[in-house]
Amino acid sequence: MEPRIQYAQTKDGVSIAFWTLGEGVPFIYMPPGPYSHIQLEWQLPEARPEYQRLAEKRKLVRYDGRGTGLSERNVTDFSLDALLGDLQAVVDRQGLKKFTLYAPFFSGPVAITYAVRYPERVSHLLLWCSWSRAADPKWQGLEALGELINANWELYTETVAHAVVGWSEGEPARRFAALMRESISPETLLAYSGAVLEFDVTDLLPQVRSPTLVLHRRQVPAPDVSIARGLASRIPNARLALLEGRSMACYLGDMEGALAAIDEFLGEGEKAGVGTETTTAGSLVTILFTDLTSSTALTQRLGDAKAQELLRAHNTIVRDALREHSGSEIKHTGDGIMASFPSASNALHCAIAIQKAVEGHNVGAPLQIHIGLNAGEPVAEEQDLFGTAVQLARRICDKAEGGEIFASDVVRQLAAGKGFLFADRGEAVLRGFEDPVRLYEVRWREEG
Repeated sequence: MEPRIQYAQTKDGVSIAFWTLGEGVPFIYMPPGPYSHIQLEWQLPEARPEYQRLAEKRKLVRYDGRGTGLSERNVTDFSLDALLGDLQAVVDRQGLKKFTLYAPFFSGPVAITYAVRYPERVSHLLLWCSWSRAADPKWQGLEALGELINANWELYTETVAHAVVGWSEGEPARRFAALMRESISPETLLAYSGAVLEFDVTDLLPQVRSPTLVLHRRQVPAPDVSIARGLASRIPNARLALLEGRSMACYLGDMEGALAAIDEFLGEGEKAGVGTETTTAGSLVTILFTDLTSSTALTQRLGDAKAQELLRAHNTIVRDALREHSGSEIKHTGDGIMASFPSASNALHCAIAIQKAVEGHNVGAPLQIHIGLNAGEPVAEEQDLFGTAVQLARRICDKAEGGEIFASDVVRQLAAGKGFLFADRGEAVLRGFEDPVRLYEVRWREEG
């Protein structure tokens, strides 16, 4: 059964078509560019499995941008603010407060801008074969292709379809070319291209605060791998996933490899152990943050592949410990994991188990994790936790060094008499907090 087409209205009065599939945490799949038709894409036998797979664990939201597909066609404004308005209309129509934003190709600059303007809404940012400045990819033959749009529309779409889907792809490329012709008119394509090829949001990259995953296929000719590396290096704590293949279409080639990287980044597919409790508003919980020590320096020294191996080792160790100690993974933060516990004792046992597992783990490179804990009554919303208790736990984690576990005084008091060893590390000034905070180191190594 095809997803039901719905419509959202932008502030400038443009109707935006969208559909949703599945249940769970919202995942907004932005249009890849001017060639977007949410109904015909669902009918492509190659593309449908990607949507079905993404919707297995989440609520997938897919929309057509203005001037394309089933959205309103009679438009002339394709400015960055106008495309941001398309996204915002769908977000408002669905009443979404926090979501993952997936941006392929031309949607990259729009998604980056949205994540900077609304950091509280974008839980994770995923960039697929994209860029921050449209002039960066070396679009070979761009001028000739532009002339071909009016001269021979069918030949133009066949050429671009093979470039996007893959030159060796026969029938899939022909189907995509037909979809392109249904997605947009030649006149609108020229107007769209003239606007988006001027986008440059490079200056915004250091301001992105959402955990970010940059996905790219190594053999894609344009944009090439160097652009993906540039994005990942400029966005704070971003991760880079380099995949094999030549097709810009995720659904062709190793689709499962790409989706597995997304699943791992979002921290899904791992269930908390028996006895895990759901955090409700006003309940006292202990918050734990882990962080891979010196992750940026490790990536520069070891390279992308080895650094990714270290992060996977971290993820496995932490999630195994969460299952054993009734912890609930809240989210992956890019270089670490945030979790909550119904008791301080469980959180402390989990933190100690993590450090012991790290110490005994050999991945051929130094793996160190620092951990911070705090307890309080955070605000629970959209399967996430917010508030001062969470912010303090994050800052405490930042103060710890590799191999250390730091805890707040409230955690120490909650665990009094439970056999844990705390060392007073004195007061520390933490970013965002006016008053100094007393920190305690949790001793986890065997003495003697």
